[in-house]
Amino acid sequence: MYVDSIEKSIHYRMSISIDNFIWWYVEIGARHRRHVRHLPVTAPHHVSLPPSPRVRALLLLLRRLRSTASRPETMATTEQQQQQQKIEHVHLRVRGLTLHVAQAGKGELGTVVFLHGFPEIWYSWRHQMLAVAAAGYRAVAPDWRGYGLSDQPPEPEAAGFDDLVEDLLAVLDALAVPKAFLVATDFGSMVAYDFALRHPNHTCGVMSLGAPFVSDRTSFNTLPEGFYVLRWVQPGRAEADFARYDVKRVVRTIYILFSRSDIPIAEKDQEIMDLADLSTPLPEWFTEEDLDVYSSLYEKSGFRYPLQMPYRSLFKRKPNGDAKFQVPVHVVMGEKDYVFKFPGVEFAMRDGGMEKHAQDLKITYIPEGCHFVQEQFPDRVNELLLGFLRDHPVAV
Repeated sequence: MYVDSIEKSIHYRMSISIDNFIWWYVEIGARHRRHVRHLPVTAPHHVSLPPSPRVRALLLLLRRLRSTASRPETMATTEQQQQQQKIEHVHLRVRGLTLHVAQAGKGELGTVVFLHGFPEIWYSWRHQMLAVAAAGYRAVAPDWRGYGLSDQPPEPEAAGFDDLVEDLLAVLDALAVPKAFLVATDFGSMVAYDFALRHPNHTCGVMSLGAPFVSDRTSFNTLPEGFYVLRWVQPGRAEADFARYDVKRVVRTIYILFSRSDIPIAEKDQEIMDLADLSTPLPEWFTEEDLDVYSSLYEKSGFRYPLQMPYRSLFKRKPNGDAKFQVPVHVVMGEKDYVFKFPGVEFAMRDGGMEKHAQDLKITYIPEGCHFVQEQFPDRVNELLLGFLRDHPVAV
């Protein structure tokens, strides 16, 4: 009862500041533990947190955002600190599930929706959210169903990209956003492309990081059996591999592998988690504190749905060879992104593959960029993003 009460109450209090949220959380926790509901309360000297994965994950995330803003070595400007404090968190009931959404900014110039991939969550877009909010846009970053602080779907094995397209439409409707720019990465780009093709009247434009539009179903037949996607589409294979380690070790390894320029491929006597160990350093732009945030959220969500979406749903996605985008498209590709070596990607990027689908197309390369370019080079990505938004103003 106590934990349920706390979580339900949090849903209505996500939009307050970080400091006030943590203060309220401690106060209401103390009140529940003393079983005194109507007397004035004072802040206790020490209160242990209740054992709720959702609450623990959110508190860690909020404290991480606050501490990052206040540490001298990462001190932001006063304006940036204020923006970090203004990131709001809401839970929306859409299509039978409760989805977590982070948002910032008032949206005088429009709305920008950020769509994450794997192994990411909304937090992956923290730098871009603050940048577009400061520029006059409303930033909206949902956790997909089955990810982060969003609900798990009742039948994860039935996962499909159509569900995410419809979830996105429902989120826009719940937030009273008639039309938005979509900024996406990894499998989030597939959803953004599908959404723009089906709902051009709700789409201002698409910016994709590291994922061009490929009209035909991608074939991985030319890649070895140890290719991570071919391993992870096998039911139970990744589950057994991941189960050998704790969640933090799994997330750490995936971030290391996906930050490299080579496609993760295991030998016959290896599993994917064997391709990096604790002696392998994290990317220099990815901190232990960042790892803590991601790990806490995957401890809450687990990997059951993320293995279905995207990996075991890839081959269910229908090809769309006649696709024609009615909105502007900007693809940003890190030249050291391992996805660049996927079959069909270089053709789409450099040999005119995308041009037949998008009349208003721009392609930008970031020479040292990896798969997580928005976290690796946030200033450069923010510059490109704000330029894309300025080049395509919308009436609000």
